Amino acid sequence: MAYYVDPTREQFDEFKSLPRDTPIFMLNLIRLNAEAHYPDGEQVTGAEAYARYGRESGPIFQGLGGSIVWRGKPECMVIGPTDKHWDIAFIARYPNSGAFMAMVTDEAYKKAVVHRQVAVKDSRLLRMGEAAAGDGFGG
Repeated sequence: MAYYVDPTREQFDEFKSLPRDTPIFMLNLIRLNAEAHYPDGEQVTGAEAYARYGRESGPIFQGLGGSIVWRGKPECMVIGPTDKHWDIAFIARYPNSGAFMAMVTDEAYKKAVVHRQVAVKDSRLLRMGEAAAGDGFGG
């Protein structure tokens, strides 16, 4: 079974090829490890390691104009693989993809990301652009 924590080079190149001057929304689905093992041997829960990531990366994210526009508590998989479950789900808004790029290349963020890497067992990150809202399901 494949797990996903960081983007591949190809995925990141595709992200960079998309428009850079419009707001973007990033759907985050996170499954945490029960235990997080740091390179130095420290062990904490995955939830604690992810909380550390949030405390250290949050000010960088917010300083670049990012905000969490929706957060939910995953309850059950209605359509999809039954072996997948998510502990955390949220949508982050960035003023543009440049803000996201500035975050992931920030030196303090690079230090904080180790907490995410040891905390996360599996994840999905889906970039989305804005679309008109309405009453129907169609696009």
